Amino acid sequence: MSLVVGVDAGGTSTRTLAVDATGAVLGTATGGGANPNSHSPAEAAARIADTVERALGGRTDVLAAVVGLAGVSKLSDPIVAAVFADAWDRIGLAGLVRVVADAEVAYASATSAPDGTVLVAGTGSIAGRVRGRRMIATAGGYGWLLGDEGSAFWLGREAVRSTLDALSRGPELAGLPAAVLTEAFAPSAVDVRDPGRADCGNQTFPNSPVTEANRLSTARALITRVNAEPPIRLARFAPLVSAAAAAGEPAATDIVTRAAEHLVRTALATRDPDEKTPVVLVGSVLAETGPVGRLVRAELAGLDVLTSSDGVLGAAWLAAVDAWGESAARPSRT
Repeated sequence: MSLVVGVDAGGTSTRTLAVDATGAVLGTATGGGANPNSHSPAEAAARIADTVERALGGRTDVLAAVVGLAGVSKLSDPIVAAVFADAWDRIGLAGLVRVVADAEVAYASATSAPDGTVLVAGTGSIAGRVRGRRMIATAGGYGWLLGDEGSAFWLGREAVRSTLDALSRGPELAGLPAAVLTEAFAPSAVDVRDPGRADCGNQTFPNSPVTEANRLSTARALITRVNAEPPIRLARFAPLVSAAAAAGEPAATDIVTRAAEHLVRTALATRDPDEKTPVVLVGSVLAETGPVGRLVRAELAGLDVLTSSDGVLGAAWLAAVDAWGESAARPSRT
């Protein structure tokens, strides 16, 4: 029986499906993250290869495989590309694997339309112009230092900035500022590895209430705390913004509004005027039930706005199209 393989490999997990010509799922496997920017290329390639082997379960009649890879630009380095090519060769898929951006498989999971826009807002953010199911141009996606506006990282950073403003202005520290301080000073995995960092200047919250006398020390401790961790850890504050905005807190509502504006502007930057192709939304920040997602959908009203929920199905379908053409059945887990 001939089959194809689809892989959705992100920073925290890898998911793989083996699918036949009818769209039936014959095998599945999951594994650890495989973004070659956050893991060594050898580790990333090995994790993907392992899930492929487990999903195939000994089957060998593979016609095509598509890997949607977060950090795909890393493969522009010939040395890194060779590491991945060696992995495909070891599992018998030499010459059969096509590696694409994870945003491309997310787009394909939501629509069969060959042309459109994909807008991703998870930890980071990026929009892509899709033509022939391939992303040919992007807007945003510059990473935490240079961009990622509207992402979970950006929302978290703005939450901390808003908290620092509240500390300097002197209003009551309720709502979002209180939530940020509680989250910031809660023990973390970093503290487990290095308990000496847990006190952040002998400041804890809320066990040591913030008063007029210690606002400055609290602000300094917060700055120290967030700078002691990887910048991307700021994304953990994003849910606090959503919760505060749902409660009608003005500062949080402002952050959410600006996030949606950034994301809509980024998406529209990849589209022609009056373009009628679909817009596929991807990522936790753009969830239909979240405040940013609702605002983005409202701003894009009139367009065909879709939501990607399972990128690995898109990867498997792209592999099916490679193997059997445009009439290939769309895979389904049911």
